[in-house]
Amino acid sequence: MDLDVVVTHGAGLDIHKKVIVATVITPTLTETRSFGTMTADLLTLADWLQSCGVTHVAMEATGVYWKPVVNLFEAYPFQAVMVVNPQHIKGMPGRKTDAQDSQWIAGLLRIGAMKASDIPPRPQRELRELVRYRTSLQQTRATESNRIQKVLEGANVKLSSVISDVLGTTGQRMLAALADGETDPTKLADLADPRIRASRETLIAALTGLVDAHQRLMLRVQLQHVAFLDRQILALSEEVATRLANFDDALTRLQTIPGVERRTAETIIAEIGTDMQRFPSAGHLVAWAGFSPGQDQSAGKARPTRTRKGSKALRAALTQSGHAAGKTKTYLGAVYHRLAGRRGKQRAAIATGRHILIAAYAILRAPDVVYQDLGANYFDQRDPGAVVRREIRRLEALGYRVIVEPVTPEAS
Repeated sequence: MDLDVVVTHGAGLDIHKKVIVATVITPTLTETRSFGTMTADLLTLADWLQSCGVTHVAMEATGVYWKPVVNLFEAYPFQAVMVVNPQHIKGMPGRKTDAQDSQWIAGLLRIGAMKASDIPPRPQRELRELVRYRTSLQQTRATESNRIQKVLEGANVKLSSVISDVLGTTGQRMLAALADGETDPTKLADLADPRIRASRETLIAALTGLVDAHQRLMLRVQLQHVAFLDRQILALSEEVATRLANFDDALTRLQTIPGVERRTAETIIAEIGTDMQRFPSAGHLVAWAGFSPGQDQSAGKARPTRTRKGSKALRAALTQSGHAAGKTKTYLGAVYHRLAGRRGKQRAAIATGRHILIAAYAILRAPDVVYQDLGANYFDQRDPGAVVRREIRRLEALGYRVIVEPVTPEAS
Protein backbone atom coordinates (compact mmCIF):
# COMPACT_ATOMS: atom_id res chain seq x y z
CA MET A 1 0.00 0.00 0.00
CA ASP A 2 1.41 3.37 -1.03
CA LEU A 3 1.60 5.95 1.71
CA ASP A 4 0.44 9.50 1.18
CA VAL A 5 3.16 11.98 0.30
CA VAL A 6 3.28 14.86 2.76
CA VAL A 7 6.53 16.56 1.67
CA THR A 8 7.02 16.65 -2.09
CA HIS A 9 10.43 18.33 -2.07
CA GLY A 10 12.49 17.03 0.85
CA ALA A 11 16.06 16.13 1.75
CA GLY A 12 17.56 13.80 4.34
CA LEU A 13 21.05 14.41 5.74
CA ASP A 14 23.27 11.80 7.39
CA ILE A 15 25.74 13.94 9.32
CA HIS A 16 29.19 12.96 10.57
CA LYS A 17 32.24 14.85 11.76
CA LYS A 18 33.91 15.11 8.34
CA VAL A 19 31.24 14.17 5.83
CA ILE A 20 27.55 14.77 5.19
CA VAL A 21 25.59 12.48 2.87
CA ALA A 22 22.48 14.17 1.47
CA THR A 23 19.58 12.59 -0.40
CA VAL A 24 17.05 14.73 -2.27
CA ILE A 25 13.64 13.32 -3.22
CA THR A 26 11.32 15.35 -5.43
CA PRO A 27 8.66 14.35 -8.00
CA THR A 28 11.30 14.55 -10.76
CA LEU A 29 14.56 13.78 -8.94
CA THR A 30 16.08 11.31 -6.50
CA GLU A 31 19.79 11.92 -5.97
CA THR A 32 22.40 11.30 -3.27
CA ARG A 33 25.58 13.35 -2.88
CA SER A 34 28.37 13.67 -0.30
CA PHE A 35 29.74 16.94 1.07
CA GLY A 36 32.41 18.02 3.52
CA THR A 37 31.61 19.78 6.78
CA MET A 38 33.62 22.98 6.38
CA THR A 39 31.63 26.20 6.09
CA ALA A 40 32.22 26.45 2.34
CA ASP A 41 31.04 22.85 1.92
CA LEU A 42 27.88 23.53 3.92
CA LEU A 43 27.11 26.57 1.79
CA THR A 44 27.57 24.45 -1.34
CA LEU A 45 25.19 21.86 0.14
CA ALA A 46 22.59 24.53 0.92
CA ASP A 47 22.86 25.98 -2.59
CA TRP A 48 22.42 22.52 -4.13
CA LEU A 49 19.32 21.87 -2.02
CA GLN A 50 17.92 25.23 -3.10
CA SER A 51 18.59 24.47 -6.76
CA CYS A 52 16.65 21.21 -6.37
CA GLY A 53 13.67 23.09 -4.96
CA VAL A 54 13.93 21.48 -1.52
CA THR A 55 11.54 22.97 1.03
CA HIS A 56 12.07 20.62 4.01
CA VAL A 57 15.38 19.30 5.37
CA ALA A 58 15.70 16.60 8.03
CA MET A 59 18.74 15.29 9.90
CA GLU A 60 19.62 13.23 12.95
CA ALA A 61 20.70 14.95 16.16
CA THR A 62 24.19 13.48 15.93
CA GLY A 63 26.34 14.81 18.79
CA VAL A 64 27.06 18.48 18.11
CA TYR A 65 27.65 18.00 14.37
CA TRP A 66 24.14 19.14 13.44
CA LYS A 67 24.67 22.59 14.96
CA PRO A 68 26.83 24.11 12.16
CA VAL A 69 24.29 22.90 9.60
CA VAL A 70 21.33 24.45 11.44
CA ASN A 71 23.25 27.68 12.06
CA LEU A 72 23.80 28.16 8.33
CA PHE A 73 20.50 26.77 7.07
CA GLU A 74 18.57 29.24 9.24
CA ALA A 75 19.59 31.96 6.77
CA TYR A 76 18.05 30.07 3.83
CA PRO A 77 14.34 30.17 2.96
CA PHE A 78 13.63 26.53 3.79
CA GLN A 79 10.14 25.99 5.17
CA ALA A 80 11.46 23.63 7.85
CA VAL A 81 14.86 22.44 9.07
CA MET A 82 14.15 19.42 11.26
CA VAL A 83 16.53 17.87 13.79
CA VAL A 84 15.22 14.47 14.84
CA ASN A 85 16.03 12.13 17.72
CA PRO A 86 18.03 9.19 16.26
CA GLN A 87 15.98 6.78 18.38
CA HIS A 88 12.88 7.78 16.41
CA ILE A 89 14.26 7.02 12.94
CA LYS A 90 16.21 3.81 13.24
CA GLY A 91 16.70 2.14 9.88
CA MET A 92 15.69 -1.38 8.94
CA PRO A 93 18.00 -4.21 10.14
CA GLY A 94 20.71 -5.08 7.66
CA ARG A 95 20.62 -1.67 5.93
CA LYS A 96 23.51 0.41 7.22
CA THR A 97 25.49 2.69 4.97
CA ASP A 98 25.67 6.48 5.03
CA ALA A 99 23.85 6.72 1.70
CA GLN A 100 21.10 4.36 2.84
CA ASP A 101 20.75 6.29 6.10
CA SER A 102 20.22 9.56 4.24
CA GLN A 103 17.73 7.87 1.91
CA TRP A 104 15.86 6.43 4.88
CA ILE A 105 15.63 9.88 6.50
CA ALA A 106 14.46 11.45 3.26
CA GLY A 107 11.86 8.72 2.83
CA LEU A 108 10.47 9.19 6.33
CA LEU A 109 10.36 12.95 5.78
CA ARG A 110 8.47 12.44 2.51
CA ILE A 111 5.60 10.55 4.21
CA GLY A 112 5.51 12.79 7.29
CA ALA A 113 6.73 10.08 9.68
CA MET A 114 9.10 12.38 11.57
CA LYS A 115 8.71 14.39 14.72
CA ALA A 116 11.14 17.30 14.89
CA SER A 117 13.00 18.03 18.09
CA ASP A 118 12.49 21.46 19.59
CA ILE A 119 15.36 23.72 18.52
CA PRO A 120 15.17 27.07 20.33
CA PRO A 121 16.01 30.32 18.56
CA ARG A 122 19.63 31.43 18.35
CA PRO A 123 19.53 33.91 21.33
CA GLN A 124 18.30 31.15 23.64
CA ARG A 125 20.84 28.67 22.26
CA GLU A 126 23.62 31.16 23.00
CA LEU A 127 22.27 31.82 26.50
CA ARG A 128 22.04 28.08 27.11
CA GLU A 129 25.68 27.59 26.13
CA LEU A 130 26.80 30.37 28.48
CA VAL A 131 24.82 29.01 31.43
CA ARG A 132 25.92 25.44 30.84
CA TYR A 133 29.58 26.45 30.57
CA ARG A 134 29.29 28.45 33.79
CA THR A 135 27.90 25.36 35.50
CA SER A 136 30.87 23.34 34.21
CA LEU A 137 33.28 25.89 35.67
CA GLN A 138 31.43 25.79 38.99
CA GLN A 139 31.81 22.00 39.02
CA THR A 140 35.51 22.37 38.24
CA ARG A 141 35.85 24.79 41.14
CA ALA A 142 34.17 22.29 43.45
CA THR A 143 36.58 19.61 42.26
CA GLU A 144 39.54 21.92 42.96
CA SER A 145 38.16 22.54 46.44
CA ASN A 146 38.17 18.80 47.06
CA ARG A 147 41.78 18.59 45.90
CA ILE A 148 42.76 21.34 48.32
CA GLN A 149 41.14 19.46 51.18
CA LYS A 150 43.08 16.32 50.23
CA VAL A 151 46.34 18.28 50.35
CA LEU A 152 45.43 19.66 53.79
CA GLU A 153 44.59 16.19 55.09
CA GLY A 154 47.96 14.96 53.85
CA ALA A 155 49.61 17.79 55.78
CA ASN A 156 47.70 16.96 59.01
CA VAL A 157 45.77 20.22 58.75
CA LYS A 158 42.10 19.64 59.71
CA LEU A 159 40.76 22.99 58.57
CA SER A 160 37.76 21.47 56.75
CA SER A 161 36.64 19.90 60.04
CA VAL A 162 36.16 23.22 61.81
CA ILE A 163 34.99 25.66 59.10
CA SER A 164 32.17 25.05 56.64
CA ASP A 165 33.81 26.53 53.54
CA VAL A 166 37.53 26.04 53.04
CA LEU A 167 37.44 28.49 50.12
CA GLY A 168 35.54 31.16 52.02
CA THR A 169 37.10 34.42 53.18
CA THR A 170 38.70 32.91 56.29
CA GLY A 171 39.76 29.72 54.53
CA GLN A 172 41.47 31.51 51.65
CA ARG A 173 43.39 33.80 54.00
CA MET A 174 44.73 30.81 55.91
CA LEU A 175 45.48 28.80 52.78
CA ALA A 176 47.38 31.72 51.24
CA ALA A 177 49.45 32.08 54.40
CA LEU A 178 50.18 28.33 54.43
CA ALA A 179 51.22 28.48 50.77
CA ASP A 180 53.56 31.40 51.56
CA GLY A 181 55.34 29.37 54.26
CA GLU A 182 53.56 30.40 57.47
CA THR A 183 53.45 27.43 59.86
CA ASP A 184 52.64 29.05 63.22
CA PRO A 185 49.06 27.90 64.00
CA THR A 186 48.55 30.89 66.33
CA LYS A 187 49.28 33.39 63.58
CA LEU A 188 47.14 31.41 61.16
CA ALA A 189 44.23 31.40 63.61
CA ASP A 190 44.48 35.19 63.94
CA LEU A 191 43.47 35.43 60.26
CA ALA A 192 39.98 34.12 61.03
CA ASP A 193 36.97 36.36 60.52
CA PRO A 194 35.49 37.42 63.90
CA ARG A 195 32.10 36.00 62.88
CA ILE A 196 33.41 32.46 62.46
CA ARG A 197 31.81 29.94 64.81
CA ALA A 198 34.91 27.92 65.65
CA SER A 199 36.80 29.11 68.72
CA ARG A 200 40.40 30.30 68.51
CA GLU A 201 41.62 27.24 70.40
CA THR A 202 39.83 24.94 67.98
CA LEU A 203 41.36 26.72 65.01
CA ILE A 204 44.85 26.48 66.50
CA ALA A 205 44.42 22.75 67.02
CA ALA A 206 43.11 22.25 63.47
CA LEU A 207 45.93 24.31 61.92
CA THR A 208 48.71 22.44 63.69
CA GLY A 209 50.26 20.21 61.05
CA LEU A 210 53.28 19.36 58.93
CA VAL A 211 53.17 21.26 55.63
CA ASP A 212 56.04 20.31 53.31
CA ALA A 213 57.44 22.32 50.41
CA HIS A 214 55.61 20.31 47.73
CA GLN A 215 52.31 20.80 49.57
CA ARG A 216 52.87 24.56 49.75
CA LEU A 217 53.51 24.56 46.00
CA MET A 218 50.33 22.58 45.35
CA LEU A 219 48.27 24.93 47.54
CA ARG A 220 49.70 27.96 45.75
CA VAL A 221 48.88 26.55 42.28
CA GLN A 222 45.43 25.40 43.39
CA LEU A 223 44.55 28.80 44.88
CA GLN A 224 45.64 30.47 41.65
CA HIS A 225 43.42 28.08 39.72
CA VAL A 226 40.46 28.83 41.99
CA ALA A 227 41.02 32.58 41.57
CA PHE A 228 41.12 32.14 37.80
CA LEU A 229 37.90 30.13 37.85
CA ASP A 230 36.23 32.77 40.01
CA ARG A 231 37.09 35.45 37.44
CA GLN A 232 35.76 33.34 34.58
CA ILE A 233 32.55 32.51 36.43
CA LEU A 234 32.05 36.20 37.22
CA ALA A 235 32.56 37.15 33.57
CA LEU A 236 30.03 34.57 32.42
CA SER A 237 27.55 35.65 35.11
CA GLU A 238 27.81 39.26 33.96
CA GLU A 239 27.15 38.24 30.35
CA VAL A 240 24.19 36.07 31.39
CA ALA A 241 22.78 38.95 33.45
CA THR A 242 23.09 41.27 30.45
CA ARG A 243 21.25 38.86 28.17
CA LEU A 244 18.51 38.37 30.78
CA ALA A 245 18.10 42.08 31.55
CA ASN A 246 14.63 42.06 29.97
CA PHE A 247 13.53 39.08 32.06
CA ASP A 248 14.18 40.43 35.56
CA ASP A 249 10.50 40.17 36.43
CA ALA A 250 10.33 36.49 35.45
CA LEU A 251 13.57 35.77 37.33
CA THR A 252 12.23 37.47 40.45
CA ARG A 253 8.96 35.54 40.33
CA LEU A 254 10.76 32.23 39.79
CA GLN A 255 12.77 32.90 42.95
CA THR A 256 9.55 32.92 44.98
CA ILE A 257 9.61 29.11 44.62
CA PRO A 258 11.29 27.52 47.68
CA GLY A 259 14.74 26.18 46.80
CA VAL A 260 15.12 28.29 43.64
CA GLU A 261 17.91 30.86 43.71
CA ARG A 262 19.06 33.30 41.04
CA ARG A 263 21.31 30.90 39.15
CA THR A 264 18.68 28.17 39.16
CA ALA A 265 16.14 30.63 37.75
CA GLU A 266 18.63 31.58 35.03
CA THR A 267 19.11 27.90 34.18
CA ILE A 268 15.34 27.35 33.95
CA ILE A 269 14.91 30.24 31.50
CA ALA A 270 17.98 29.21 29.49
CA GLU A 271 16.77 25.62 29.14
CA ILE A 272 13.01 26.04 28.57
CA GLY A 273 12.74 29.68 27.50
CA THR A 274 9.93 32.03 28.49
CA ASP A 275 7.40 31.19 25.76
CA MET A 276 5.25 28.46 27.30
CA GLN A 277 2.81 28.43 24.37
CA ARG A 278 4.81 25.61 22.77
CA PHE A 279 3.93 23.40 25.76
CA PRO A 280 0.16 22.76 25.82
CA SER A 281 0.27 21.89 29.51
CA ALA A 282 2.62 21.52 32.45
CA GLY A 283 2.58 17.77 31.82
CA HIS A 284 4.02 18.28 28.34
CA LEU A 285 6.85 20.38 29.79
CA VAL A 286 7.55 17.82 32.50
CA ALA A 287 7.68 15.03 29.89
CA TRP A 288 9.92 17.09 27.59
CA ALA A 289 12.31 17.80 30.46
CA GLY A 290 12.54 14.11 31.34
CA PHE A 291 10.86 14.31 34.74
CA SER A 292 7.99 11.98 33.89
CA PRO A 293 8.37 8.31 34.81
CA GLY A 294 8.66 5.93 31.90
CA GLN A 295 6.10 3.27 31.04
CA ASP A 296 6.85 -0.46 30.96
CA GLN A 297 3.78 -2.65 31.06
CA SER A 298 3.36 -6.21 29.83
CA ALA A 299 0.63 -8.80 30.44
CA GLY A 300 -1.25 -6.29 32.54
CA LYS A 301 1.67 -5.80 34.94
CA ALA A 302 3.56 -2.56 35.33
CA ARG A 303 7.29 -2.88 35.93
CA PRO A 304 9.46 -0.25 37.65
CA THR A 305 11.03 2.26 35.28
CA ARG A 306 13.32 5.25 35.37
CA THR A 307 12.51 8.78 34.32
CA ARG A 308 13.07 9.65 30.67
CA LYS A 309 16.17 11.38 29.38
CA GLY A 310 15.98 15.14 29.12
CA SER A 311 18.12 18.21 29.62
CA LYS A 312 20.97 17.22 31.94
CA ALA A 313 21.56 20.84 32.95
CA LEU A 314 17.90 21.39 33.85
CA ARG A 315 17.71 18.08 35.70
CA ALA A 316 20.80 18.87 37.78
CA ALA A 317 19.54 22.36 38.66
CA LEU A 318 16.05 21.20 39.63
CA THR A 319 17.38 18.24 41.62
CA GLN A 320 19.67 20.57 43.56
CA SER A 321 16.70 22.87 44.18
CA GLY A 322 14.69 19.83 45.28
CA HIS A 323 17.27 19.06 47.96
CA ALA A 324 17.22 22.70 49.07
CA ALA A 325 13.41 22.81 49.17
CA GLY A 326 13.44 19.65 51.29
CA LYS A 327 15.03 21.66 54.08
CA THR A 328 12.16 24.17 54.18
CA LYS A 329 8.89 23.99 56.06
CA THR A 330 6.78 24.39 52.93
CA TYR A 331 4.59 22.30 50.66
CA LEU A 332 7.68 21.34 48.63
CA GLY A 333 9.43 20.34 51.84
CA ALA A 334 6.46 18.10 52.67
CA VAL A 335 6.64 16.54 49.19
CA TYR A 336 10.32 15.79 49.73
CA HIS A 337 9.88 14.20 53.16
CA ARG A 338 6.89 12.09 52.08
CA LEU A 339 9.17 10.30 49.60
CA ALA A 340 12.62 10.47 51.19
CA GLY A 341 11.87 7.88 53.87
CA ARG A 342 10.71 5.11 51.53
CA ARG A 343 12.24 6.03 48.16
CA GLY A 344 15.51 7.69 49.15
CA LYS A 345 16.68 11.30 49.17
CA GLN A 346 17.77 11.41 45.53
CA ARG A 347 14.43 10.23 44.16
CA ALA A 348 12.64 12.55 46.56
CA ALA A 349 14.71 15.47 45.26
CA ILE A 350 13.88 14.56 41.65
CA ALA A 351 10.18 14.36 42.47
CA THR A 352 10.37 17.72 44.27
CA GLY A 353 12.17 19.15 41.25
CA ARG A 354 9.23 18.02 39.13
CA HIS A 355 6.87 20.06 41.32
CA ILE A 356 9.24 23.04 41.01
CA LEU A 357 9.13 22.73 37.22
CA ILE A 358 5.32 22.66 37.27
CA ALA A 359 5.32 25.83 39.38
CA ALA A 360 7.82 27.45 36.99
CA TYR A 361 5.52 26.64 34.06
CA ALA A 362 2.61 28.43 35.75
CA ILE A 363 4.80 31.44 36.57
CA LEU A 364 6.23 31.78 33.07
CA ARG A 365 2.92 31.14 31.32
CA ALA A 366 1.12 34.14 32.82
CA PRO A 367 2.45 37.54 33.92
CA ASP A 368 2.26 38.65 37.55
CA VAL A 369 1.94 35.06 38.81
CA VAL A 370 4.05 34.20 41.86
CA TYR A 371 4.41 31.00 43.83
CA GLN A 372 1.62 30.40 46.35
CA ASP A 373 2.67 27.88 48.97
CA LEU A 374 0.08 25.32 50.05
CA GLY A 375 1.72 24.90 53.45
CA ALA A 376 3.82 22.23 55.11
CA ASN A 377 0.71 20.54 56.55
CA TYR A 378 -1.15 20.35 53.22
CA PHE A 379 -1.12 16.55 53.02
CA ASP A 380 -2.23 16.19 56.66
CA GLN A 381 -5.17 18.51 56.09
CA ARG A 382 -6.11 16.82 52.81
CA ASP A 383 -6.64 13.46 54.50
CA PRO A 384 -6.65 13.74 58.32
CA GLY A 385 -7.97 10.19 58.65
CA ALA A 386 -4.87 8.76 57.02
CA VAL A 387 -2.68 10.62 59.51
CA VAL A 388 -4.68 9.24 62.43
CA ARG A 389 -4.55 5.67 61.10
CA ARG A 390 -0.81 5.87 60.47
CA GLU A 391 -0.03 7.18 63.96
CA ILE A 392 -2.30 4.58 65.59
CA ARG A 393 -0.46 1.79 63.76
CA ARG A 394 2.87 3.15 64.92
CA LEU A 395 1.77 3.34 68.57
CA GLU A 396 0.19 -0.11 68.47
CA ALA A 397 3.43 -1.51 67.06
CA LEU A 398 5.13 -0.18 70.22
CA GLY A 399 2.66 -2.06 72.42
CA TYR A 400 0.11 0.66 73.20
CA ARG A 401 -3.65 0.51 72.93
CA VAL A 402 -4.90 3.71 71.40
CA ILE A 403 -8.35 5.26 71.67
CA VAL A 404 -8.91 8.35 69.56
CA GLU A 405 -11.71 10.75 70.28
CA PRO A 406 -12.33 13.99 68.39
CA VAL A 407 -12.20 17.18 70.42
CA THR A 408 -15.48 19.02 70.45
CA PRO A 409 -14.95 22.75 69.91
CA GLU A 410 -16.01 24.77 72.93
CA ALA A 411 -18.98 27.02 72.47
CA SER A 412 -17.90 30.62 72.26
